[in-house]
Amino acid sequence: MSDSQASQLIESYIPLVKHFVRHFICRLPPQVQFDDLMQAGMIGLIEAAKHYQGEKGAQFSTYASIRIKGSILDEIRRQDWVPRSVYKVSRQISQAVKNLENRLGRDAKDHEVAQELGISIEDYYDLLQDSQGAHLYGFDDIGMDDDHLVSELNTHPSEPQADAIHDDFHDYLANIIHMLPKNEQLALSLYYEHELQLKEIGDLMGISESRVSQILSQATHRIRARIEE
Repeated sequence: MSDSQASQLIESYIPLVKHFVRHFICRLPPQVQFDDLMQAGMIGLIEAAKHYQGEKGAQFSTYASIRIKGSILDEIRRQDWVPRSVYKVSRQISQAVKNLENRLGRDAKDHEVAQELGISIEDYYDLLQDSQGAHLYGFDDIGMDDDHLVSELNTHPSEPQADAIHDDFHDYLANIIHMLPKNEQLALSLYYEHELQLKEIGDLMGISESRVSQILSQATHRIRARIEE
């Protein structure tokens, strides 16, 4: 690819960078700046244009999306706005859900997870609210990271399986989501697929904004626990 072709390609995909930045920024605290994420996304796009080999694998849109999202996520992690204690709590909740569901053979109920953790249901809901910050990135950060996916695309570019890695994982994830309680399925769909704000989801579901956050957090812990089984 010539320099002029790369420049044209980069310019034509700037709207995709803006799309991903808007997708992430509305889920992050105010101290995370739009311009910082935009700059990170542009770095990912430039790297995609630099390294893409069209004849060997994924379509550029797929490859660029992986690079852009990965670069944005790296910038979010670099800013490290989520305290380490929140990540620790998040892991503890996921482990409690995993232990319960392995023993019970069904969805763990909120009060059961609270009991497993040795806390009250009120304290458990507070933990869910706090730990939502540990996975605001969405499902891009669960199970398979973008660096792994890019590595697979680069290592096996001529194999048909390379293009399917991303789709296969998301099919697997979709099957797990399909087995979640209905309210968690709905909240996830409205939040990640339709990109609604918490207040909008709460209005549609007839619950408070904080309860939506708790449901999303519980769903994410449940998904992570099942992926790690």
